[in-house]
Amino acid sequence: MNKPLFETQSYQNQSFQNHDLEPGEYDSCTFTSCIFLNADLSGITFYECSFVDCDLSMATLKGTAFRDVKFKNCKLLGLRFDDCNTFSLSFDFEGCILHFASFFRLKIPRTVFKNCKLEDVEFAEADLSNAVFSHCDLSRAIFDRTLLEGADFRTAVHFSIDPEQNFIQKAKFSAHNIAGLLERYKIVVE
Repeated sequence: MNKPLFETQSYQNQSFQNHDLEPGEYDSCTFTSCIFLNADLSGITFYECSFVDCDLSMATLKGTAFRDVKFKNCKLLGLRFDDCNTFSLSFDFEGCILHFASFFRLKIPRTVFKNCKLEDVEFAEADLSNAVFSHCDLSRAIFDRTLLEGADFRTAVHFSIDPEQNFIQKAKFSAHNIAGLLERYKIVVE
């Protein structure tokens, strides 16, 4: 059964909070100032779509496909990205709030997080090789057996990454945030 295809559509100031987005495939669509709070996006495919100034907090993402999707200035609280369809999963985030989101065991190398708040986010066992965390707040983010080879943390703040429990070869840090690698040793860096 073929899903309906929606191409190059623009959705503005719409609320999908009380009624779900129509199931199907969304190709090159733009969602601006839309509310998806608690919406069920299960099984929907988003290909080369943009979400700008949207609230997707607590949306259900079972089998949702994000392929080359951009999120800008969005509120994405409590999202379980680890429930998504993992085939060709790729997205970037700019100016987003992702508190309590989960990327558990996802293979999302080269993902860009720019000017994001990633507090209490789960990155355990994820592949974030060559990812970029530009000017991001990673307070209480969980990195456990996470592949961070080549990842860029030079402008990130408030992270705690145990070098003995994560793979950080060739990851980039700056002199001002190196303390985030030493926290487990309970030493003071001034």
